[in-house]
Amino acid sequence: MQSFESARIAVVSGGRSTERERSLMSGHAALESLVRQGHTARLLDAADKTFADDIRGADVAFLAIAGQYAEDGKLQGLLEHLNIPYTGSGVTASALGMHKALAKTVAATTGVDVLTTVTLPARGGDAATRAITVAVDFPLILKPLSEGGSIGMTVCRDNAQLDAALRTIDPTEGWFAEPFIAGVPVSCGVLESDGSPVALPPLATIPTDAEFYDYATKRDKTKYQYECPANLPCPTLDAITTAALAAHTVLGCSGYSRSDFIVGADGRPVWLEINTLPGLSHTGNLATMAAAAGIDYDELIRLILATARTTEGYRP
Repeated sequence: MQSFESARIAVVSGGRSTERERSLMSGHAALESLVRQGHTARLLDAADKTFADDIRGADVAFLAIAGQYAEDGKLQGLLEHLNIPYTGSGVTASALGMHKALAKTVAATTGVDVLTTVTLPARGGDAATRAITVAVDFPLILKPLSEGGSIGMTVCRDNAQLDAALRTIDPTEGWFAEPFIAGVPVSCGVLESDGSPVALPPLATIPTDAEFYDYATKRDKTKYQYECPANLPCPTLDAITTAALAAHTVLGCSGYSRSDFIVGADGRPVWLEINTLPGLSHTGNLATMAAAAGIDYDELIRLILATARTTEGYRP
């Protein structure tokens, strides 16, 4: 682990994805923590036209950003090319984690329990309906292949709802369908310390007036409650932490990650996706789980910074 005590730190945030707002919240929180701890740091918005020039003045990039063009390997590729160390996962793990269907396929190779997934054919229309309903029973949920924050998710309970939902999306952007499970959403963070990944206490998020933990609910703190550690049976919690560690490892993640699960009425935790750059707001999932493990916010930021990889040699 490195301290980067005298380094010029660029907190990279903003960007041009649909998660820009959440990224900026993370960026400002991380910046305040780094400055409070005595580091030389400034915020750089990845959407600025001068970003590629500005980032060259940094000794290390602290990535407080999410979504497309940020969490999918593109930004990591630029930093590799510029030989700038950065926090979070490398190019391959970032790209793989962002493609939810592929990530599930890879995670399943280690025994992680995942749901049946049907990727929509590019031509859409009746072909998409047939492809989905042959493999997935109702109720089902449509999700973008490479978006975060529950953006664009739609629950369909019959053919009419599915046909209506398919007419509103552009299948060329990449979508998939999977069974919809009405259960408890649970997240489990993984944080590397001295090169060893450690699972944080799982966090359950209980929506108070929504069918599931959707985009609108995530952005209104009055519509959900956190429970950390999650009030679940020990075997379920053990299965969640084991799966989170397995997914982090097999997908090649670095530094930290957060896996999302759904726990049905039968107590079975199903792995849904991985976030290679989880949000870093003071009250977000990762900070809440870290606090439950006795790690305060400043220590969390310090630990993440220390995992920044140098670019000595090729890092996929």
